[in-house]
Amino acid sequence: MSAPSSAAVPPELRAALQPRILYATPEMSDFVKTGGLGEVAGALPRSLRKNFDVRVLIPGYRAVVGAFRAIPVVARLEGHAGIPPCDLGLVEVGDGLRIYILLSPELYERDGTPYGDGAGDFADNDLRFARLGLAAAELAMGADPNWSADLLHLNDWQSALAPAYLAWREAKVPSVLTIHNLAYQGLFPRENLGRLGVPEGAFQMNGVEFYGQLSFLKSGLYYASHVTTVSDTYAREITTPESGCGLDGLLRTRAAQGRLTGILNGIDESWDPRTDPHLAIPFEADDWKGKRANTETVRRQFGLAVSRGPLFAIVSRLVQQKGIDLSLQVAETIVAEGGQLVVIGQGESRFEDALRGLARRRPDAVGVHVGFDETDARRMFAGSDFLLMPSRFEPCGLAQMYAQRFGSLPVVRRTGGLADTVEDGVTGFTFTEASPKGFMGAVRRALDTFQQKKRLNAMRRSAMARRFGWDDAAGHYAGLYTRAFGNGPAARCRVAT
Repeated sequence: MSAPSSAAVPPELRAALQPRILYATPEMSDFVKTGGLGEVAGALPRSLRKNFDVRVLIPGYRAVVGAFRAIPVVARLEGHAGIPPCDLGLVEVGDGLRIYILLSPELYERDGTPYGDGAGDFADNDLRFARLGLAAAELAMGADPNWSADLLHLNDWQSALAPAYLAWREAKVPSVLTIHNLAYQGLFPRENLGRLGVPEGAFQMNGVEFYGQLSFLKSGLYYASHVTTVSDTYAREITTPESGCGLDGLLRTRAAQGRLTGILNGIDESWDPRTDPHLAIPFEADDWKGKRANTETVRRQFGLAVSRGPLFAIVSRLVQQKGIDLSLQVAETIVAEGGQLVVIGQGESRFEDALRGLARRRPDAVGVHVGFDETDARRMFAGSDFLLMPSRFEPCGLAQMYAQRFGSLPVVRRTGGLADTVEDGVTGFTFTEASPKGFMGAVRRALDTFQQKKRLNAMRRSAMARRFGWDDAAGHYAGLYTRAFGNGPAARCRVAT
């Protein structure tokens, strides 16, 4: 007898039949974000709700707690070793997504980012994020008497101890760990094992040890049922010594087991130039007059001279990984060729200072805003002709997707998600060698294309036709979840879909 279709299942029964997924994340765009992970955490769980009962788990940072008038407490989580106890709150946001909040003011309600105060990382980040991983594991083991996770979806090192805590407690709950950036691994001294409740026997190569230190990320890579990362190309790159950050051997083993998968991130429907309220004027493909109006808005905002030349943009963290040094080395040529450059972002002081200096020397052609503003960033995507993104490595990248939707052609290094999302000569320009010469070659092709209006507009149309929606990614994750369930809740998954 075949399973009933989803339309034949009453809503209450459908919800009861759906497998329960806990999505644990250290940041979420609804409340706080420092990069792409926050954007993904705000979008992917919502896309997965079509077929799963998805709940999010996030620390109770000041911005999270402050977003709600009251947070009902559903459970008390006991302390473990040196990890303090905390309350577990549960809220529901406007679209029905339910979010667990770890209520521990001593750990999370601080000034600064989720990870540090501007002077560096918080000294107790091991405890703060061991609490997150442990809470995820406890929610799979019945901490909330009204709901328990059938599968944990974990993100980056901050929640990566969860599969290990499950293994050490012999709880057979499947888990998927997504690597958003392998370079950030959560490394702490061996002396911290005791206060985190990590067994001494786990401190070995086949466990949590990484060159004499405790690695949160490695523990997740070793103990998780499946590992994903955020593009096909990056999944291949991290199995090599050049891009594996010392973990390439373990990642090759996981790949050989069929337990490493690349799934490209997406962007949500707000990235539509026809409807985005942040823009000075909405526009669509072939409405180049509308796009030009956004260009002039950006020029006025940054105090640039009136120009008919190309406008280049950088919307990025200002760090070495993003190739900001390469952008600085080609900036003078861009200006000499009649182009202009606008920059928004923050990061390493040496790059912030160098960009400010460039803007002081050429205020007519270079504008720099150190910081970040959502409206300014969106207007830059809409108003620029080209986006500079010469990353040395880029697990996925979102800026190049945003730019294409808004008709700004990315100039990118062929690595990670950039290689998977930008088609050279069709929706942007790519180069291979991470050098000023390699980058300059792609920039010159962009400058030449700007003079060929027919070709420029054809490329804009192709770029704006790309959607990068979340449905494909959600479908891939659904397949992984079903595989990870094995003979457990998979039957429920088949009914629910």
